[in-house]
Amino acid sequence: MTLTPEQQAEIDTLRSQSQQTLRATVPGMEAHLYKAHEVLDHGFIRVIDYMGDDSAICQAARVSYGKGTKSVQNDEGLIRYLMRHWHSTPFEMCEIKLHVKLPVFVARQWIRHRTANVNEYSARYSILDREFYIPAPEHINAQSVVNNQGRGGVLEGEEAARVLEILKSDSNRAYDHYEQMINQDGQDGLARELARMNLPANVYTQWYWKVDLHNLFHFLRLRADAHAQYEIRVYADAICKVVADWVPAAYGAFEDYRLGGATLSGKALDCVRRMLKGEEVTQENSGMSKGEWREFEGVLNDPT
Repeated sequence: MTLTPEQQAEIDTLRSQSQQTLRATVPGMEAHLYKAHEVLDHGFIRVIDYMGDDSAICQAARVSYGKGTKSVQNDEGLIRYLMRHWHSTPFEMCEIKLHVKLPVFVARQWIRHRTANVNEYSARYSILDREFYIPAPEHINAQSVVNNQGRGGVLEGEEAARVLEILKSDSNRAYDHYEQMINQDGQDGLARELARMNLPANVYTQWYWKVDLHNLFHFLRLRADAHAQYEIRVYADAICKVVADWVPAAYGAFEDYRLGGATLSGKALDCVRRMLKGEEVTQENSGMSKGEWREFEGVLNDPT
């Protein structure tokens, strides 16, 4: 991971200052403020600001539901109730703002979650750094023969070395040409907004990303899943660690009901009931397609 001298100076300055406040703060989250947590080879996440805590979720829920929550005796129980019954609004009372440095192809996946506020580093005005994501050898995989959007076994030996060399050489050659095109020494130089089109999708970009906890949990449920692409999953995993320190009760419920749970279709639930009665259930008599059955077996036998 590489922080610019300016970024490091900003972090050092911000972490050296302390502000008195009457709003709710969380010691675990205060420890994360401004710190850069490394992700991939040059990436990071860092918390810029946050609002709310577990108590804010409960406060909002009790305002909304009033007597309906009186049977819940404690905040953790209430939060688990809200998570279990898909009550989303109380979780929207908490927000987090992150500074993220990530490869462009990961950013294109990430931006599909359209429920956040985003401001990205502009290559129209600034020059991107010569920083590319190059996978570690253990993450150079063949195409999966089962899942069209997944990975198969790890490439090894000469084939892995050949792929890595192509990635490195192509990335640097594209950046060399990028520099040549924008160079104004003896020429006008191509506009930066045009020159950027020649950069590869593994070049690093940065953005500020602000999102409420409900939509963050939705992002993490998809991107921290074992089946998510590795390069975005490691960012989700890093965020999970931060969220666990920020709202431990809410994250515990999320981990139990969303990350560690599973949603079954009506047909799948019927199969479970039949199995519990001792009936032999197969794909042929389940009413499911082969793909559905394979996923159902995965939930029952090996959720990863």
